Amino acid sequence: MTTELGIIEGFFGRPYSWPERAEMVQALAPHGYGFYLYAPKADGYLRRSWREPFPDADLAALATFAGVCRDAGVRFGVGLSPYELFLGFDAAAKDALAAKLAQLDGLGLADLGVFFDDMKGDLPDLAARQIEIVHWIAGRTTASRLIVCPSYYTDDPVLDRVFGQRPAHYLEDLGAGLDPPIQLMWTGEEVCSREYSPGHLARVAEQMRRKPFLWDNYPVNDGPRMSQHLHLRAFTGRPASIAAHISGHAVNPASQAVLSRIPALTLAESYARGETYEYLAAFRRAAAAVLGPDLADAVERTLLLLEDTGLKGLDDERKARLRTRFAAFDHPAAREIVAWLDGAFDIEAGELQTQ
Repeated sequence: MTTELGIIEGFFGRPYSWPERAEMVQALAPHGYGFYLYAPKADGYLRRSWREPFPDADLAALATFAGVCRDAGVRFGVGLSPYELFLGFDAAAKDALAAKLAQLDGLGLADLGVFFDDMKGDLPDLAARQIEIVHWIAGRTTASRLIVCPSYYTDDPVLDRVFGQRPAHYLEDLGAGLDPPIQLMWTGEEVCSREYSPGHLARVAEQMRRKPFLWDNYPVNDGPRMSQHLHLRAFTGRPASIAAHISGHAVNPASQAVLSRIPALTLAESYARGETYEYLAAFRRAAAAVLGPDLADAVERTLLLLEDTGLKGLDDERKARLRTRFAAFDHPAAREIVAWLDGAFDIEAGELQTQ
């Protein structure tokens, strides 16, 4: 069974540049990555400032990127997070939402994401409020697919600690109330799930009354803790057997656009090879394809330091040696490693509260 793979640019911190996005689409499309959801946390016009219209320059850049996606045979989508809209879905809010949808429809969206994550959600009628909003949007958008991220998109209790206790039967009520064609996102048993099992996904599908659309938080490395590490290893814990239990698989990539292609390629290989998949061999093939043989060898030899030890575990001498090693390569991925060593991708806790 084939699985629809795609990228969701949904991380905190510095977003990708437009050339980085275009290159990622063009690099991954031949490997089965068939959609790209633009949803960086740093784009305030999609999040806390969603009521404000996109400036003309931003719309023009989005339109150009939409064309890049279409030329590559990739579905272009945008993830809209209408911050706390469910607290007051009145006439003024509907007018602002209609104006934003009109701007987005002008881009020729294939996919529209409506994301209710990163907001307080401890309201007894949360599901009913969100269903009303989603159906209102569904009746107006020209996007051919609507993908909803619930406020509680995982079993992980961390969401209840941060955003308030989830309402009883929230996921069941949301699934029962939403029209069947509307997709529902799910990150798994944790925000950053170590694995997905057919049993877990089947249980969630029963609650949702539809197969979950995976929002896979690997190799994402945002946040104060994860930004100190490069997530480069091949995907594990995503057996090809889960394909029958999901409606799509969206990868939330790392802050390093070129390096993210390494694990992305291994996920495609995991689905393609099924039970014959070997993660180390897949990593080596993907690294060689993205980096070339010499840089791939240098990355593999230092993988323990880059991914496991991380910046805070490196003393100045070792950090300097790594910097010298990778600065010798004229390659964008090597420059990402050097910038990471220099702290360019560090994310402070405050960014998680303001983006």
